[in-house]
Amino acid sequence: MELTCRSIVLLGCIFLDWALLVSAEEEVLMNTKTETSDLKWTIFSNSKPEWEEVSGLDEENNSVRTYQICQTDSSSSHWLRSGFIQRLGASQVYVELRFTMMECSSRSTHHRSCKETFNLYYYQADSNEATSTYPPWMENPYTKVDTVAADFLLRKGGERKFNVKTLRLGPLSKRGFYLAFQAQGACMALLSVRVFFKKCPPLVSALSSFPETVPRTLVQEAQGVCVEHAAQQGPRPRPPKLFCGEDGQWVGQPTTSCACLPGFEPAEGHTRCTACPVGQFKSGTEGQCTGCPGFSHATIRGASVCACRSGYLRAESDAPDTICTRPPSAPRSIVTQINDTTLSLEWNEPLDNGGRTDLSYAVKCSVCRSPKGLCLSCGDSVSYRPAQQGLLGRRLEVWGLLPHTTYTFTIQALNGVSQLSGKDPASESVNITSSHDGKRQTGVGRKVEIVRISWVIYNSSAICAVPSLVSVIRKSDSTESSLTLHWSVSAQPHYTILQYQLRYCEKERRSEDQCHYTESNKNQAVLTDLRRATQYEVQVRARTMAGYGSFSPAAIFRTLPDGQDSASQFLVPGILIAVGMLLLVTFVFVAAYCIRRHSRVKDPELSDKNNQYLVGQGVKVYIDPFTYEDPNEAVREFAKEIDVSFVKIEEVIGAGEFGEVCRGRLKIPGKKENYVAIKTLKGGFTEKQRRDFLSEASIMGQFQHPNIIHLEGIITASCPVMILTEFMENGALDSFLRLNDSQFTPIQLVGMLRGIASGMKYLAEMSYVHRDLAARNILINSNLVCKVSDFGLSRFLQENSSDPTYTSSLGGKIPIRWTAPEAIAFRKFTSASDVWSYGIVMWEVMSFGERPYWDMSNQDVINAIEQDYRLPPPPDCPTHLHQLMLDCWQKDRSARPRFADLVSALDKLIRNPASLKIVAQEGAGPSYPLLDQRAPLALSSCASVGEWLRAIKMERYEDSFLQAGFNSVDQLAQITTQDLLHMGVTLAGHQRKILSSIQTMTFRNKNTATVTF
Repeated sequence: MELTCRSIVLLGCIFLDWALLVSAEEEVLMNTKTETSDLKWTIFSNSKPEWEEVSGLDEENNSVRTYQICQTDSSSSHWLRSGFIQRLGASQVYVELRFTMMECSSRSTHHRSCKETFNLYYYQADSNEATSTYPPWMENPYTKVDTVAADFLLRKGGERKFNVKTLRLGPLSKRGFYLAFQAQGACMALLSVRVFFKKCPPLVSALSSFPETVPRTLVQEAQGVCVEHAAQQGPRPRPPKLFCGEDGQWVGQPTTSCACLPGFEPAEGHTRCTACPVGQFKSGTEGQCTGCPGFSHATIRGASVCACRSGYLRAESDAPDTICTRPPSAPRSIVTQINDTTLSLEWNEPLDNGGRTDLSYAVKCSVCRSPKGLCLSCGDSVSYRPAQQGLLGRRLEVWGLLPHTTYTFTIQALNGVSQLSGKDPASESVNITSSHDGKRQTGVGRKVEIVRISWVIYNSSAICAVPSLVSVIRKSDSTESSLTLHWSVSAQPHYTILQYQLRYCEKERRSEDQCHYTESNKNQAVLTDLRRATQYEVQVRARTMAGYGSFSPAAIFRTLPDGQDSASQFLVPGILIAVGMLLLVTFVFVAAYCIRRHSRVKDPELSDKNNQYLVGQGVKVYIDPFTYEDPNEAVREFAKEIDVSFVKIEEVIGAGEFGEVCRGRLKIPGKKENYVAIKTLKGGFTEKQRRDFLSEASIMGQFQHPNIIHLEGIITASCPVMILTEFMENGALDSFLRLNDSQFTPIQLVGMLRGIASGMKYLAEMSYVHRDLAARNILINSNLVCKVSDFGLSRFLQENSSDPTYTSSLGGKIPIRWTAPEAIAFRKFTSASDVWSYGIVMWEVMSFGERPYWDMSNQDVINAIEQDYRLPPPPDCPTHLHQLMLDCWQKDRSARPRFADLVSALDKLIRNPASLKIVAQEGAGPSYPLLDQRAPLALSSCASVGEWLRAIKMERYEDSFLQAGFNSVDQLAQITTQDLLHMGVTLAGHQRKILSSIQTMTFRNKNTATVTF
């Protein structure tokens, strides 16, 4: 009853509110009830053998083979061994025993040594190797399962009841095993023996299919596949997974991103995807099929989009569920008005907007020099306000018209599907002819043939005429954001210039909608709000009473870059002031250094937020919980017991050395509810495993520091046993950095490293040696605060651990790539060996989670370190940081810096961010030879663009490259930064990584091509 309760509570805690999906299946390895011939099991006894095989009837009156024994002398052991049973891949099996047991007091030969129990053993083997004498008939080499006691005993004249016991064997590792029964003074009958294991049956759920799975642990992860017509979603799709419990039942809900493909919808409880019926569609992976929108239809099953009916269109920007539309009709009732030199055009909106709201207008202008001559586009001779294209309003001003000229203005109505129709947009036109009759006219209606206008004015000094071209534009001054220009004025006595208009555009991005205009009443102007270090094309034209003349030829001018000024009269004073300030700062730093050095012995180090450690007599010392005679006393002293009712487990987020790791919420009365991480101790644990599990809480409970994971408490009064710590949203640092590759600046990475070093400084001052410092054992929260975790893990790693990170060395498991050479060779773990590991963590952080020493074997790593080779700087790693790494990797442990020195060095880098811009270069003269990471890729070695991107870990951009037309590796050499921006590669680190790889590969190919033999 106690075992059953423990299993129920354990599964209930780990998979709270999760339903068991499918009942377990049992695969039977042996069942004596189904045997029709003699079992012929092996019998052994030092005296006369008393196990006897007989035929009998079961409760259903079926004939079965049984074994019975009724000892008269209990001084000797009587053994019964089964035949060889193959385990068929199961790591643990169950044995169901049906037996009867005679009560000692009811036996006629009752003796004080009479027993009412028997023992069950098993022996593993890779073949049927057992004989009558081998293995020896004793407890060792057999493994004892349990001493089996009867719940019901047979009495004289009493009810005949049989007992049923189910016992678990394992873990099993060889091909098969034998069962052995030992009786000493018992009178019993073994009615049947059934050996079986439990497995999770095939399952289809959440559009994912999972295979039959045999559990090998408390919960066994099973990988599945998406059902037919479904696919995984997201930038980094992962196969569906579901957990198979040790009892052969699927537990929890599948973790999957499978969704039905466009044109298919989930059916039958999300177990299959069916095609959309005719007349319906589904464009994405979410939701159900829906009816086609207006003016469209679907004629086949499984449609992902509905085709528009004849005469209707859908724009590329339109969603598939929007109705189909058509181009608008023509604008109506154009009204013209002349005011001085400006022509105003107004019109009414079309009667039919095509069913869309993105209505806009465009204006076309043509000029006819003579009534019978060819009409040409107006070009730049006239100007438009607000614009010529993309008009959202229904009013336009045109200026710059020439006298004695006929113009035709065409107003076009457009919407989002006008360009797809293959026809010219519907339009309305109006004709304007200018002459000299001294009147102002207006026109209304379509095809106004002649509207005569005049702006010829006579006075005593001048006659209005079209001005001539401005000849030369010169630059007077320039800054980072402005240009001062002037131009010459031609002597023309027959007209007066009223105003000048300037048009200026960036040379590299010249288009009509990118140009700017400004006016000036004099022959000079200042252009402001310009981009620094940019070339501009500038044109000028003059305006008289007759209107604007033509623009001058474009002149090109350039603004200054950062920090430059055309006026250099302040250069020398500025230099003198800078030198003076430099001398002053140097003097202040020297004085501060001297004062600090003089008072170093007197001033204690600063304590952390919680005042938990001080240098000198106030230091807090770590106490090893294993020094306690009773380790449970250390748990009670350093860890707080929490009532299980205060904890609510929400989901499983991983697995630890001792069991599952969950996320949950802790609500202590009177305090705010907060998220916690919960480590659980899996069922079937030994007392030693329980002590080792809780010892980590005894260790953590002694630490109080902002960069050490905080222990909330423990739960030991109920099962499962739990350790509660603060919850770190971003998880392990190494996987977090790999997920956010190149998305952090060097100063942010140094901040993370500073937090880790501060936590390790605290541990070192408490005389605690971590032994397993690595980025995987650093947790990071949503504020990018790093905290050291996983205390005491290396102490408890067993020889049969399957984690490839840890390798055997002198009887234990240690992480070779992170461990100092003296710890590998002599198991000499000190704070100095933690400093070596911290140098590896620095390398992991600066390389965004790269595996230390890449794909080298552990033995190759040991050999390289013994030959004084060290890791090279990661890409874009600041020189100062790589030098710190090399200092941590000093072969002489006494020469390595202390964690206090590392914190101080990182603080200096944070106060001086400019020092982080000096990037380390391989071969720049370090004190150790550096390992060569990998030979650079050659373009010829990559079969496709996708393969190249995966090789440099930029596979997230594969679709963008293909959509941009980069389908072969030969095209990569032409890629520019602008191309990367257009493809969505906006992170500077990713741009440098891609361009650097292309440059390296191109250079290598050229060198290969020039080799001659």
